[in-house]
Amino acid sequence: MCKTKIMTNKRITKQIQFPPVFVLVLSSPSSATTNTSTSIRKMSHWQELLRLNLVHGCLSHVYDRKFPRHIRHTLCFYIESQDWDSAAVDENKAAACFHELLVYLDEQWNRSIQQNNILQAPDFSGIKDYLVNHFQNGPQNLAIILSECLMEENRILSAVFTKQSCGIPVVDEKKAGLDSSISELKRQAMDIKKEVKSLEVLYENIDYILKTLQSKGSKPLQPFIMQKKQLMLQQIANILKQAEQIVAVLTTVELPEWKLRQQMSCIGSSADTSLDNLQKWFTTVTQVLLQIRQQLQKMEDQNKKYGSTDTSTLFKEREMFAESLLIKLLANALVVEKQPVMSSLHHRPLILKTRVRFTATVRFLANVPEFKDLLKVKPVFDKDVEEATTVNGFRHFDFIRDESKVLDVDSPSGGLMAEFAHMSIKETKAKSKGQHENCVGVTEELHVIKFVMVFQYTQLKFNIEVSSLPVVVISSTNQVSSAWAAIMWSNMLSTSEPKNLSLFADPPPLTWQQLSQVLNWQFLSVGQRGLDEDQLSMLRAKIEGDPNGFIHWSTFSKTESAWMWIDGILDLIKRHLVDLWRDGHIMGFVDRKRTKVLLKEKPTGTFLLRFSESSKDGAITFSWVQHCNGETHVHAVEPYTKKELLAMSLPDILNLYSLRAHKSMSTNPLLYLYPDIPKDHVFGCYYTNSAGLIAKKDVNGYIHRKLVPFSNCPTPPNSPPDSSPIDMHMDTEPDMSMEEDFEWIQELLSNLYSSHYDDEVLLSQGVCFDVNNSS
Repeated sequence: MCKTKIMTNKRITKQIQFPPVFVLVLSSPSSATTNTSTSIRKMSHWQELLRLNLVHGCLSHVYDRKFPRHIRHTLCFYIESQDWDSAAVDENKAAACFHELLVYLDEQWNRSIQQNNILQAPDFSGIKDYLVNHFQNGPQNLAIILSECLMEENRILSAVFTKQSCGIPVVDEKKAGLDSSISELKRQAMDIKKEVKSLEVLYENIDYILKTLQSKGSKPLQPFIMQKKQLMLQQIANILKQAEQIVAVLTTVELPEWKLRQQMSCIGSSADTSLDNLQKWFTTVTQVLLQIRQQLQKMEDQNKKYGSTDTSTLFKEREMFAESLLIKLLANALVVEKQPVMSSLHHRPLILKTRVRFTATVRFLANVPEFKDLLKVKPVFDKDVEEATTVNGFRHFDFIRDESKVLDVDSPSGGLMAEFAHMSIKETKAKSKGQHENCVGVTEELHVIKFVMVFQYTQLKFNIEVSSLPVVVISSTNQVSSAWAAIMWSNMLSTSEPKNLSLFADPPPLTWQQLSQVLNWQFLSVGQRGLDEDQLSMLRAKIEGDPNGFIHWSTFSKTESAWMWIDGILDLIKRHLVDLWRDGHIMGFVDRKRTKVLLKEKPTGTFLLRFSESSKDGAITFSWVQHCNGETHVHAVEPYTKKELLAMSLPDILNLYSLRAHKSMSTNPLLYLYPDIPKDHVFGCYYTNSAGLIAKKDVNGYIHRKLVPFSNCPTPPNSPPDSSPIDMHMDTEPDMSMEEDFEWIQELLSNLYSSHYDDEVLLSQGVCFDVNNSS
C-alpha cells in the first residue's frame, strides 16, 4: 500500500463526534508512552465495538489481510491516541509515530519482565517483531491502514448511535432479548427439577408414616400433595408455552435469517455466518425440553409407585406438547454449515465438476452430549427432485462412493458436525440427442444435495433432512463463468424454501438494485474493494437495456455479454491487480468520453487507469493528457492483457513506460495519477527491484537485459492534430517511423537476445529489450 491511497480516493474526512461517554481522554503521543498505566481513560472505541459484538461481524472485512485484530485489541488505547490521519499524508510524521510505537512496545515488554508477568501479559515483543518486519521500510503504509480502519470504526459506531438515538433497535438488542428469554427458560426448568425432587421426598415421608407408624395422620397431607402436583404441572405448562414461542422464533426467524445470510455470503456478501449463537440457543432449548420430559416421566413414575392417578391425563398432555416442540426444534437443527465447494474454486461455491473432489460440512445445532456418535448423515444427490423424473433431458448424477458420516464433536469449534471432505459425483444419465432444444443449458440446470438422517433417541424416532443450496454441475472449466452467473442469478431471486430448481426454464429479470449489489460483492470478495456510484453508473449504462430498469437473463448471460467482460476484469484483478484495486488507484470503469472530460483540464502528464471495454478476457489501459500549443489531446495506450502483466507488473510498466520520438530520445509521459498525485508517490512502493534502471554486470558471459515498455512517438509538430500517432500500443494509428525503429531493434538484438520469449510477439506488443553495456 502507498501513502497516496487516502488522497487518491478523497477519503480524508473529519473525525465523527460521539456522545461524551464514548470519547477517549487522550494524552499527547509522548505522554502515552510514559504514563500508560496511570492514565485515566474512558471506554475506547474498540472496547465499545467489542461490547456491541461488532468486531467479528461488521469489522471482519475492515482488518482482513490488512492488520491483525489481536494487535488492534492489545494496543487499543495507544492506537487511538495517535494522529494517524496526519501521518498518512506526511512521511516524517509517519516515521515519528512508528518510532514512538516501537519505544512504547519496548517499555511495555520491559515492564512485563520486571513484574515477572511475561506469560500473562500480551506478547509485546512479538507485536514489535511483526510491525518491524512489515512496516520498517514503509511506516506511512501503517499510518494509512490505521487511519482507514479507525475511520471505518467511527462510521460503524456512528451508525449504531444514530439508530439508538432514533429509537431504532440494534441487532444486538434482539440477540440480548433472546439470550435473556432462553436463560429464564433454563432457570425455570431447574426450578421444576428441584420441585420434583422435593415432591419425591414428601412422598417418601408420607409413605414412611403410613407403613411404619400405621398412622392415619397423613391423610390431611394428600390434598396438599395433589395441589402441589397441579401447581407444578401448571408451571410446566407455562414453561412449554414460553418454549413454544422461542422455538417458533428460532425455526421461523433466526434460522431462516442465518440461511439467507449464508446464501448471500456464497455469492460474495460479507455477512456474518457464524453459527455460535444459533447453536447455543438450539442446544439450551433442547436441553430444557429433554429435562421437562424427564421430570414429567419422574412425576408419572411417582404416581405409579405411590398409587396416585389424579393427574395422569395432564401428564400425557404435557408430555405430548413437550415432544412436539422437541421434534419441531430438532427437525430444523441440521444445517449445511459449509456449502458444496471445490478447492480449486473456493471463492465460487456451488459449482461442481464431475469426478472432481468437493467438500461440504453439516452441523447439528442441538449439541447435546447424549447425541454424540448417535446420528449418521448420508448425502443424496437430487433426492425427491421433481425435475429428475419430469423434465426431458435433465441430467442425472450420483456419488461415486458411499459418503455417510457419523456426527461427532471432535472439531476445533466443538460443534456436533460431519465434514464430507472427499465427495465426488458421476453422471449416470446424460441428455440424449434431440433433447437439447427443449431444455435449459448445462450451466442453467440446477441440482441439489440432500443430507438425510434418522434421529432416534429414547422413544423419539423421526427423519431429518436438509438441502444444500442449488448447485450447477459443469463438465469443463470453460463453463465456470457461465455457471457462476447462474449461481448469482438464482440466489438473488430464489431466497425462500424450497428453492426453485426450474428457475431458468423461464428466468425472471433482476432489478438494477439487485444486480448492482451482487456485482459490488464480486469486487469486494476478489479485490477487497467495492464499486462506487460512478463505476456502477458506467456499468448500468453498459448492461441495462430494458426501459423499465430490469436486467434480463438472456442479455446478461449470452456469450458476448456484459458478464463475460466483467468476469474477465475480476480475473484480471485477482491475478495481477489486487493491491492497486484495493488501494483505490484504479478508476477502472470509466468510458473514453468520460476519460477525456476528466483529463482535459488537468496538467500535462496526468493519467488514469481504466479497464478496456473491448477485451472480454480482461485488460487494462492508461490514458493521459497532453497540452501542446493551446491544444489538448488525450492519448490511450493499447490495453495490457493478463499475458503481458505476467511478464511485467503494471506498476513497473508505468514506471518504465516511454514515448520515443527517435532512437536517441525517450520520455515517460506519465507524471500524475488523477487527480494530481505524483506517480512515484502512488506506485513507488509497488516497483520491483528487477525493474530498476541500474545495470548489472555480465552474467555467464551475457550482457544483462530488461523488459522496457514503450511506444514510438514522432517529434510532435507545432500543432499536433487530435489523432497524432502514438504507435502500436496506442489507440491512434502508428507512425511510419515505427517500421524503421522495428528494424533497428531487431538488428540490435540479433546477437544478444536469449530468452524463451518470442521476439516478434513481444515487439508486436510494444515491448523491447533495453541493453546496458557492461562495465
